Amino acid sequence: MTVDAARRPTAPTVTRPAAVAVALGIVYVVWGSTYLAIGIVVETMPSLTSAGARFFLAGIVMALVLAARSGWHRLAVNRVQLLGASLLGALLPAAGNGLVTIGEDLGTPTGIAALMIASVPLWVVSYRLLSGDRPRWATIVGVLVGFAGLAALVAAIGVTGTIPLGPTLLIGFAAMCWSFGSWLTPRLRLPRDPFVTTVYEMLAGGAVMLVVGPLSGERLDLGAYSARSWTAWTYLVVFGSLVAFTAYVWVLANAPISLVATYAYVNPVVALFLGWIVLGEALTGSVLAATAVILVGVGVVVGSERHRRPPPPSDPCTDPHG
Repeated sequence: MTVDAARRPTAPTVTRPAAVAVALGIVYVVWGSTYLAIGIVVETMPSLTSAGARFFLAGIVMALVLAARSGWHRLAVNRVQLLGASLLGALLPAAGNGLVTIGEDLGTPTGIAALMIASVPLWVVSYRLLSGDRPRWATIVGVLVGFAGLAALVAAIGVTGTIPLGPTLLIGFAAMCWSFGSWLTPRLRLPRDPFVTTVYEMLAGGAVMLVVGPLSGERLDLGAYSARSWTAWTYLVVFGSLVAFTAYVWVLANAPISLVATYAYVNPVVALFLGWIVLGEALTGSVLAATAVILVGVGVVVGSERHRRPPPPSDPCTDPHG
């Protein structure tokens, strides 16, 4: 699920193509598969509590790794930096990932959830427009195409009635929250070390969900959770929140942002395929058509933005599920 890296003054070049391919492949497959893993986790585990525990544990593990490598002083931050990272923790892991987990728990198929989250680059551009920024015309066209695809997807869901509309819209709101946090990131004073920022974001976001979950009526019952859910939860901690994020940060520093950003429209394809194969989720013609339109829109946005100065990785290239 995940978050930021330091700004880079110039665009990186691909100097180790094999290593870049491996790292990008990890981001493609692992982040695409986390939607399936979330769907399996919520089969027996409470949504917010399980997501909160996952992020909080991942934050602790990453903090211990950083301290072991560089000493505890590496984790030192001032009050303003801590507040900034905590705010992003509330917007990204808590609101972004937490609402995705709730949506899947309420019945939204994993592939549809991934498709709604694919709109993150579209929302980021919308926030830029509202703030007075003027993207390229091709970017604006891509946004309009992408939102047309989202409208078609929502209409298809409403007409068929086979997919719960309310939880799906909730995941759409999660994408808006994640996008707002992404847009806000470069406007906040954060720790210079992206891994330190991530530690405090995951700890803050995890803490929020661990508090809100029980307040909403969720109860902890470790013995009631299936081995299948425990396995998926462990996968999310180790691979979704640690391995894939590390690969993502590395590939951002070693490949053009336009190449890295392709994950935004590869992940939904992976998620749709895995949901169909593993969980038997249905794929209707109207949903597949809307999927194509959304991914075309995201592709146009990513392609148009490749000439811009590289943004922080959370703008718009991070994912609220990892």
